[in-house]
Amino acid sequence: MTKAQIRFFHTFGYLSCPAMFDAGEMATIIDEFEQSIQLLGGGGHDGSKRTMFGGPIEHRPALCALLDDSRIVELVGSVLGDDFNYASGDGNYYAGDTGWHPDGNWGQLFACKVAFYLDPLTADKGALRVIPGSQRPDHFLRADTMDPNKAMDLFGVEPRDFPGRVVLASQPGDVVIFNHDLYHSAFGGSNRRRMFTMNLTRHCASPDDVALLRQYVSVHSPGGYKVDTGAGMFFAPLLDTASPTRMRHLQQCAAMHDELFPQYARQRP
Repeated sequence: MTKAQIRFFHTFGYLSCPAMFDAGEMATIIDEFEQSIQLLGGGGHDGSKRTMFGGPIEHRPALCALLDDSRIVELVGSVLGDDFNYASGDGNYYAGDTGWHPDGNWGQLFACKVAFYLDPLTADKGALRVIPGSQRPDHFLRADTMDPNKAMDLFGVEPRDFPGRVVLASQPGDVVIFNHDLYHSAFGGSNRRRMFTMNLTRHCASPDDVALLRQYVSVHSPGGYKVDTGAGMFFAPLLDTASPTRMRHLQQCAAMHDELFPQYARQRP
């Protein structure tokens, strides 16, 4: 990450990274994703609603390795610090539109999301839309408690055309990282739009940060979604194949998750 890219992320709340992974790598990633969502996402998807499963990188060795990949580690480390925490994520077949929303209201850069889109997406076919700067507590959406999904009533424009939005058209292999507090959406997508995310937080060294992490894991985690993964925060492949370097990114959230949701924990060293 260059200084300009880091400045862009902190100012606008997101950064798009085209062609981070090549076609061969994406073929493997997509195959592993499909096996995971078919096994853990219910085995069927009729397009009537979103199909989601937890921990999309946690079930297959090739996807577990994304947490070791220098491109991902350097991307996340550049904005959250080298000792960032991995905090699960979600894998999806989306169906139709996704309205404007943030994934958090932390009021600071505490958590971010790395998103992989597995199909070509354009403005009319479900590409990610963002409102740059809307992660900031003083942004007019937050300061005026304004709902961009009511843009027609507010401004006479469709929500998909909310003023100032940016459309991030993408191809498989592109990666987007964005602040959890950033408003984002997607419109015009198919009923089988594939994507998965990795949720990351900064490492917690102070009591205030530990309290934030406890609040975060209580919501953005398998236990928070009432999903029994069979391995606490992590499925066995992610944990059991972890190097000491990977474990640095797993330990804090795993311990917090098992504390909050002991019914989903498993015994481990």
